[in-house]
Amino acid sequence: GLSFFTIGMLYAVGEITVNLFEIPSGVIADAFGRRKTMIIAFIFYIISFIVFFFAHSYYGFLLAMIMFSLGEAFRSGNHKAMIFHYLSSKGWEDQKVHYYGNTRSWSQMGSAVSALSGAAIIFISGSYRYIFLFSVLPYILDLILVASYPRFLDGNMQKADWGRVKQNFIEVFRSLISALKIRKVLSIIGSLSVYSGYYKAVKDYLQPLIAVWALSLPLMLDFTNEQRSSVLVGLVFFVVYLLSSVASRSSGRFSEKFISFSAPLNISLIFGLICGILSGFFFSMELRVFSVLVFIMVYMIENIRKPVGVAFLGSSVNKNILASVLSVDSQAKSLIAAALAPLIGIFADLYGLGWGLVIVSTGLLLLSPLFILKAYRKI
Repeated sequence: GLSFFTIGMLYAVGEITVNLFEIPSGVIADAFGRRKTMIIAFIFYIISFIVFFFAHSYYGFLLAMIMFSLGEAFRSGNHKAMIFHYLSSKGWEDQKVHYYGNTRSWSQMGSAVSALSGAAIIFISGSYRYIFLFSVLPYILDLILVASYPRFLDGNMQKADWGRVKQNFIEVFRSLISALKIRKVLSIIGSLSVYSGYYKAVKDYLQPLIAVWALSLPLMLDFTNEQRSSVLVGLVFFVVYLLSSVASRSSGRFSEKFISFSAPLNISLIFGLICGILSGFFFSMELRVFSVLVFIMVYMIENIRKPVGVAFLGSSVNKNILASVLSVDSQAKSLIAAALAPLIGIFADLYGLGWGLVIVSTGLLLLSPLFILKAYRKI
């Protein structure tokens, strides 16, 4: 019963929460321990799912969204830094794109399985809320898995020595400020965050696109609308995440076709925004199948460009402050998503969801020359 604008505001509050805690969480991870910070993130996630399950009002959803966003803030950037730290310890630094692309690929495979599981839960229960309850178990297992990581992945500090924590905070902040004064680093963050922020703001609109398409089909008419839409939504998302998995796994081979990291990031930025425009246009013209198919490309592009961009950033800064720099990137992404989510909601309520996507995607496409990267050679 919520309007697109109200839903957009929920996402905006979530992104603002991520924004407020993003850099502090990165500094905490670099100074106090990345593995410990990841454990805190999973605790926030679990609390959010429990609140979502019991929530029956807007304010309940708001509290759950804040808890989830705290988990995002403590996780994002941190896990990537742990991956790069591990590669560095093994002497595999030249495998950044391939390794991160494969980890992201398996993440998408997990999401594909989750899409089918979620569809089954909705079909059997007739309600979306039970998805949150069933989500608690895998996150508990994830928490246990992270706790089993090697202790050296905590970074320089592994003991709760508050004197050393304070000193590490000072050193990390100084290094972070120095890194952000480098134009190349700021340019990479700008390119990464503008598309990732756009993706984060629009990605959840795929579900209503599919739901409208599902209800227009003369199939399963003996079932409720929730059951009918859940089947097609689950199947489409299963395919989306499988394709996204392939895209992530292919990011290394994709980047190797270029002499710099800049070219694939520039090309994918423009192409992704054009896909957003076309998807919205097709939806407005009631060409629902084409709308969904083109929208899937927005997902795939994010998953093929993200490993390239993260590897580019990882090779451009000192590994000791990488979690902090990646947190700055995530914070910029959150700011963009927080601005775009309610904006899409306003235009969707005024002109329809399709034209809302067209207007916002076109606006970003017109601004895209500001985020085009110079041809920095690979390191």
